[in-house]
Amino acid sequence: MNWKVLVEDRNRFFWVLQTAGWFGFALVHYLGSLLHDLRDIFVVIIFLNSYAAWILTVPLRYFYRRIWDQPPLKIAIFVIVASYVTGVLWQVVKNINYWEIYKHGYKPDFWLYYTESSVWSFYIILSWSGLYFGIKYYQMLQKAQQNVLKANTVAHQAQLKMLRYQLNPHFLFNTLNAISTLILVEENKTANGMVTKLSEFLRYSLDKDPMKKVTVASEIQALSLYLDIEKVRFEERLKVVVDIEQACQHALVPSMVLQPLAENSIKYAIAVCEQGGTINIIVKHFGNDLLIELSDNGPGAEIINGNLHRENGLGLTNTRERLNALYPDNFSLVVSHNTPTGVKVSIRLPYEVESQ
Repeated sequence: MNWKVLVEDRNRFFWVLQTAGWFGFALVHYLGSLLHDLRDIFVVIIFLNSYAAWILTVPLRYFYRRIWDQPPLKIAIFVIVASYVTGVLWQVVKNINYWEIYKHGYKPDFWLYYTESSVWSFYIILSWSGLYFGIKYYQMLQKAQQNVLKANTVAHQAQLKMLRYQLNPHFLFNTLNAISTLILVEENKTANGMVTKLSEFLRYSLDKDPMKKVTVASEIQALSLYLDIEKVRFEERLKVVVDIEQACQHALVPSMVLQPLAENSIKYAIAVCEQGGTINIIVKHFGNDLLIELSDNGPGAEIINGNLHRENGLGLTNTRERLNALYPDNFSLVVSHNTPTGVKVSIRLPYEVESQ
């Protein structure tokens, strides 16, 4: 039986503990009886007493469920009273078993003697009650902790999705405007190709779970769709150079991690230069790390303490927050000046390979 499944099934867990606990109680008493010169029939009495305790403590479970929401003082009083009453009943059963079986039908002179030694039984039942509440409170704490972790996970996922789905509306506006222009000048074939690429890019960006990772090859393919769309707008002004080590093709990266970086380069490097420019993408494997570089040869920007001061949008900020959520304390994102001109963004991630 799977222990985790057993613990999560509280009803089954109770019956297993109830049976195992009283069986263990009987076993301990049996081992203790070996120290005394008792007849073999005493073994029967031990297990009858344990069985009686097993039966008498079951109603306590349902009683304690009913008083669970009462104030602590009331619960304590109810538990003591219930344990005492159950302990007395159990002691009566134990005395009857002992006198009827071991003493061959002995009858006490006064009925009150049937409750003799009830204090010891009361202590045992009270201990059972304490264990019941202790296990119950522990299960509640575990459940509360699981709920907190689950809530944090859901919030974590929601945050990542929010960050990932903040597509720049300017990109969509410019693309649709370019498509409209192509239709007006009767470049229908080019417009149709642009619509197809936009559809594929949007499908990729919306279908991919931001909590999961994709291969570098898949990410580059999606980025190519985006860049192909932009090439229709900028034509020969936009050049793209991609250099990926063969060993990195199946390495895993967060989906859509490169698109906001490329978008920044187009907005602040390619678009502002009359002659356009080049975007270089390099992916390498070094030791246990995956190194990604995306650079442009634009006019550059002011960089202070690794922060880029040309960006009005959320591209780099979102990328950094996503990486921090997926690789806490195990990544780096560095913005630096490119040589001879432009800006370079360098990302270091743990090298993970897609399972074959």
